[in-house]
Amino acid sequence: MSIDEGLYSWIQEALAPLGSVSLRRMMGGATLYLDGIIFAILHDDTLWLKADAETDALWDEAGCERFSMTFKDGRVGTMDYRRAPADVYDDADALQHWSRLAVEAGTRGTAKRKPRKRKGGVAGQV
Repeated sequence: MSIDEGLYSWIQEALAPLGSVSLRRMMGGATLYLDGIIFAILHDDTLWLKADAETDALWDEAGCERFSMTFKDGRVGTMDYRRAPADVYDDADALQHWSRLAVEAGTRGTAKRKPRKRKGGVAGQV
C-alpha cells in the first residue's frame, strides 16, 4: 500500500501557517508530524487525526469514526485516531481546526508517557 502524495502535499500546504508537516512511512501508510508532534496518519487516500478522551465527544459529534484494523486471527483493534471530516480535503481552515485538536491530543499523549529508564547508571552516580 502507498500513501496519496497529492493529499500529503495538500496537508503540508494547508497547515503551513501552523508549522512544518513531516512524514515517516510505516506499515503501508505514514505517520504525520507537525513540528515534531504526532498528529495524524495517512493510509491510502484517507487522513486519520489523533484523538483522545478529551476530544472524543467532538469527533463523535462530527461523525468521525475511530481507526480500526482486523488482525489475522479475526480480532479487531482500534487506535486513538479518527477519520478526518470530509471538508478537510478542500478547506484549509477546516483542516487547520481539526489538526489543532489532533496536535493537542498528540501533545497530551506525549506528556502522559513516563520517561524511559536508562540502562546502566550515569558516570559518577552512586
